[in-house]
Amino acid sequence: MKRVVALVTGSNRGIGASCIEEFARQGVTVVINYCHHEEEAKALEEEIRSKYKVDVLTIKCDISKEEEVENMVNEIVDKFGGIDILVNNASVCRDSLFMDKNIKEFKRILDVNLIGTYLCSKYVGKVMLEAKKGKIINIASTNAIDTFYPESCDYDASKAGVISLTHNLAREFAPFINVNCVCPGWVKTSMNKDLSIDQIKEEKKKILLRRFAEPEEISKVVVFLASSKANYINDSIIRVDGGKYNG
Repeated sequence: MKRVVALVTGSNRGIGASCIEEFARQGVTVVINYCHHEEEAKALEEEIRSKYKVDVLTIKCDISKEEEVENMVNEIVDKFGGIDILVNNASVCRDSLFMDKNIKEFKRILDVNLIGTYLCSKYVGKVMLEAKKGKIINIASTNAIDTFYPESCDYDASKAGVISLTHNLAREFAPFINVNCVCPGWVKTSMNKDLSIDQIKEEKKKILLRRFAEPEEISKVVVFLASSKANYINDSIIRVDGGKYNG
């Protein structure tokens, strides 16, 4: 049986790490990508090898840099023969008052969250098109749809771009590659570690389930979309937010 290979960007922690574990649990060969925090990535690699006995490759790559992305994809293909699943998860957020934001910080958010998604989809997409099959799952946010925060306007804009890119990639890669997008609401990750207790309480009031998601509640949806059970799901934007509302 041919191996199934999944690349998850930004997978040394949070939702990405949870995706790696969910794929490994299914017997999928996994590629951990990181840009910083090498020790975290290596620790995850050892944990996955020990618990699931699957092949694991860990690659440092700044997905906003085209040459690094191309080299990463070539390394994966050389080692495993192809890439069947791409999860565009890598993301950065730098909340600050709107008037305090500067162009350098704004561009960095766009470079990682949006340009990085484009670059990975472009180079992995070439591999998938040659094989005439593949699944791409982009991770956006409800911030891209209707839960806006001026202090996160750069992040919100980048994730809105990811949704738009999803629609265009689904058309570009049809009929061979399914491209879908998952939009989480609040999730218990390090990205949200600086929220105040009062802010957390206020945000939970806006969620019908009255709690933030666990990372695995997002990753299970991602792994489902990557599976054969979701072969007829394409060009879809899926909210996973516990019933977020603005009341």
